Amino acid sequence: MGALIGLAVTDPSIYLSALVLLALWAAFSSATQDIALDAFRIESGSHDDQGAMAAAYQLGYRIAMIVASAGALFLASFFDQTEDLYESTPWFYTYLVMSSLMLIGIVTTLLSPEPIVQLDRDERSSKKSITRIDRLYVWSKRAIVMPFVEFITRYRSQAILLLLMIGLYRISDVVMGVMANPFYIDMGYSKSEIATVSKFYGVVMTIIGALLGGVLVKQLGLIRILFLGAVLSSLTNCVFAWLSTSDASILHLVVTISLDNLSAGIATAAFVAYLSSLTNINYSATQYALFSSLMFLGPKFLAGWSGIFVEQYGYNWFFLGTALLGLPVLILIVIVRRAATFER
Repeated sequence: MGALIGLAVTDPSIYLSALVLLALWAAFSSATQDIALDAFRIESGSHDDQGAMAAAYQLGYRIAMIVASAGALFLASFFDQTEDLYESTPWFYTYLVMSSLMLIGIVTTLLSPEPIVQLDRDERSSKKSITRIDRLYVWSKRAIVMPFVEFITRYRSQAILLLLMIGLYRISDVVMGVMANPFYIDMGYSKSEIATVSKFYGVVMTIIGALLGGVLVKQLGLIRILFLGAVLSSLTNCVFAWLSTSDASILHLVVTISLDNLSAGIATAAFVAYLSSLTNINYSATQYALFSSLMFLGPKFLAGWSGIFVEQYGYNWFFLGTALLGLPVLILIVIVRRAATFER
């Protein structure tokens, strides 16, 4: 909240360096908030409730994205009387409004009870440390070392298999998503058409997909919906390949974005629940941070080469190629299931 207020009062045309530092402050605080919220979600619900809680989390996240993107642009436009000339005043009011919305999270946090976590015996005994050096050692061990050691010890040889699946599960979506907006523009869609379809139909279908994914996980089991989400994510990339061969039709764009976001909502809800199931409640924050970071590490690196591939082979082959990237994920899910690393 403090960083957003700082951004509100900082004119980038005069204090650009200060603006960069405030943006880094906001990003650091946001990442800390995300990890703490994930830990709270995992520790507050039972194993069977993680699918529904992941869906609820996605619902709130998507609503927040609408407010922070389309809502912020609407406010800036509302306060800006002369759009042809840049003025910092409209953004001053916009960022103040956005910062005030953080009060929702602050008040909710203050009213929320601390989750009751049954610590291991060694964790309970560590609280008896007296000196500051002892406390620092215990903290470093519990917060940094033990989460990784515990995960490797718990899954042994299967740990590498699980980490590989985590790192590849979203590869089809992430690699394709980097080129989505350039693709829309190259196809001849206007910026307003892209914004309207993606912000309205896309977000609505993502919310529906997340809620549907939570219900399906509860009814059919996590591993099945995890597999279904991976299949749908690959198939919707084929829909983009079809769109690349058709004329610039708004109807076609609506269908493509709607199907893509619906499948993404289902896959994300199932995957967040799966990551939560792998987390030891004693190390929920650090382990989930590891999993969620690993989820994007490889895909983001590979996505950096997407533009070069499109220039060489075109969008049609690019989308078909990203669909094929999802096949190893399906094989990994089957192997993980047969290896009994997941019980449901």
